[in-house]
Amino acid sequence: MRLSRKTQRRAYQGLVLASVLALAPMTWAWLSSDGHRATAEGAGWTARVPPAQAALVLGAGLYAGRPSPMLARRLDIAAELYHAGKVRALLLSGDNSRKEYDEPSAMRDYLRAKGVPDAVMVLDYAGFDTWDSCVRARGVFGARSVTVVTQEFHVPRAVALCRTAGLETFGAGDDSVRRWAGTTYVYAARELFATAKAFADAKLLDSDPVFPGPRETSLTRALAHDG
Repeated sequence: MRLSRKTQRRAYQGLVLASVLALAPMTWAWLSSDGHRATAEGAGWTARVPPAQAALVLGAGLYAGRPSPMLARRLDIAAELYHAGKVRALLLSGDNSRKEYDEPSAMRDYLRAKGVPDAVMVLDYAGFDTWDSCVRARGVFGARSVTVVTQEFHVPRAVALCRTAGLETFGAGDDSVRRWAGTTYVYAARELFATAKAFADAKLLDSDPVFPGPRETSLTRALAHDG
């Protein structure tokens, strides 16, 4: 059956509207993070990063109890920021939802080998997703400014979420496509859906983290130690 011109026009308008709505979260992330992100590559890249209280390092999986390659690269970047004097503490935010899986402790152990003192490392065991990590950095640990460290494809969403959570935020991203092209393309494709969820959590629902508190003083002590 041939559709009427009016029905065809409405169907077209519906498709256009659906496309706009689908792209709105990605647009929000890119515009919110514009001017607040840098690629952690090349000599002297840390010069492009403004000083912050802490590097917020987001978990990215463990292999046999050790950081995955992508997580290890995030930790390398965080160590570079610390040794360059760009951050005074490292907030390691990851998943410890079960006893046998402990991202933050594995992250700390990795950074010890990079010469980062235990006294400036703060562990957040309830960083179950990016929004939770950002909200807890501000509300639980009392951070005011962070450099969020992740892969480049994830930086716009991470920066946008942390800024929405009330943090002065800059993003340092690893250009992972140069090392793990296939894995990067898969994760980058998932960003469309992840950013839509993030937009809903942060801008529509104002969702609480899984564990919203209580307030901790560990970051305050780490900053005082460094000072």
